[in-house]
Amino acid sequence: MSKIKPSQGAAYARIMGVGGYRPTRVVPNEVILETIDSSDEWIRSRSGIATRHWASEEETVAAMSIEASGKAIADAGITPEQIGAVIVSTVSHFKQTPAIATEIAHKIGAGKPAAFDISAGCAGFGYGLTLAKGLIVEGSAEYVLVIGVERLSDLTDLHDRATAFLFGDGAGAVVVGPSTAPAIGPTVWGSEGDKSETIKQTVAWDEFHADRPEKFPAITQEGQAVFRWAVFEMAKVAQQALDAAGITPEDLDVFIPHQANMRIIDSMVKTLKLPEHVTVARDVETTGNTSAASIPLAMERLLATGQAKSGDTALVIGFGAGLVYAATVVTLP
Repeated sequence: MSKIKPSQGAAYARIMGVGGYRPTRVVPNEVILETIDSSDEWIRSRSGIATRHWASEEETVAAMSIEASGKAIADAGITPEQIGAVIVSTVSHFKQTPAIATEIAHKIGAGKPAAFDISAGCAGFGYGLTLAKGLIVEGSAEYVLVIGVERLSDLTDLHDRATAFLFGDGAGAVVVGPSTAPAIGPTVWGSEGDKSETIKQTVAWDEFHADRPEKFPAITQEGQAVFRWAVFEMAKVAQQALDAAGITPEDLDVFIPHQANMRIIDSMVKTLKLPEHVTVARDVETTGNTSAASIPLAMERLLATGQAKSGDTALVIGFGAGLVYAATVVTLP
């Protein structure tokens, strides 16, 4: 018989606060056209993107995360000292170790929380949210800070016509805490490693050296293959998340998909047969694809502009390199 005492966690978990940070520099498509043979019309028709934000030297992964975290903590009505864990999802923190989460935890004044990074690409926020929920229900932390942050401009090949216009920079954060009622549904997540070559880094870090001829590593993708996978397969995952939460599309107030591409978003809305009353996040138009940061950034903007409100039921789904995915239904803070 086990001598370990039962955990003393909360019955449920919920998102309590959200915050976002977008770099000050706004980059229109005209800047992208300086290095690729294309047009503003082509970029908009293929992706829906008109502008994106690119970080300055001072707007580091840590600095953007700290700004977003401060807003989320204030929105949640708690103090940094109450945070028991910091989870950061990113693929653009270039130090293999230590985790950037430790630096962020220290600089926001969180004391000595558990702190670690995860790498799940554009699904990273969903992965982090699921881990946070588990920590709270299990009793390892009362409040968890989940951050999605990217400086994808550092990993963008500006001469690659297929990807140069896609990526932007930014950070989004949420505080997850205890709840007396279900407010984060079961997560439908997984991976399809047989498709890992469709989105990848061009050169591995151990293959890149300053005295060798390779260009600096960048993100590349097989656009058509990714588009087909996202539209057809991720709509199924989104429906599974609705089923797992015990609701139908008619019960939704908001849909917040990963902001990869406007055509993908519109196709998912059509496939899921979402009612007209459902507010759909289309932050990609002015923010671009910010990978792990895209869902919390879109969530923050919807709430800030009044397009969504506290207590709304939202379906969130992230998908990307790996290929990995995560979808769940949440109550908005």
